[in-house]
Amino acid sequence: MINAVLVFNNNGQPRLTKFYTHLDTSTQQRLISEIFTLVANRPSSSCNFLPLPPLLASASTTATSLPSDTPSLITYRHYATLYFILISTSTESPLALLDLIQVFVEALDRLFEDVCELDLIFNYETLHATLGEMIVGGVVVETGLDRVVEGVRSQGRVAKRPGAEGLRGMGSAGLGAGVWAGR
Repeated sequence: MINAVLVFNNNGQPRLTKFYTHLDTSTQQRLISEIFTLVANRPSSSCNFLPLPPLLASASTTATSLPSDTPSLITYRHYATLYFILISTSTESPLALLDLIQVFVEALDRLFEDVCELDLIFNYETLHATLGEMIVGGVVVETGLDRVVEGVRSQGRVAKRPGAEGLRGMGSAGLGAGVWAGR
């Protein structure tokens, strides 16, 4: 089970925080700070898996009775200026989680055409819709890139760049329907 999905920029500012298990707000804030510090201080040659910091490990053992449901692993990937982080139980495959992060990033890249941090800031609805197509209640439900992108587009959650129609002309309305047209 996936317990949380976090996205940070290189300065430690959260761009997405989605928790699938209940934690009080103060614990969430301390956890976010501690995880970013752990991940950001690792050399780029290190592996992308970390044990969970003691802060959450101790909080989760009192919250759940089943040992298999306790969060125990941090899996992350660093792309350009963003860190994509998953907190999961020991029952999840770390390599499958890395693949899930890759599909999530590729889906965002297709939806935004060369996604950047500003796309995530100003279009958080699309970010959450993409995550919602892939993970429901902490369980991975879809990893097919085309199906995820089509699901988000069918919801109408993809923002269009303001004024793109005026710049591109009326003939380009069929290109990238619902996606920002070019940079």
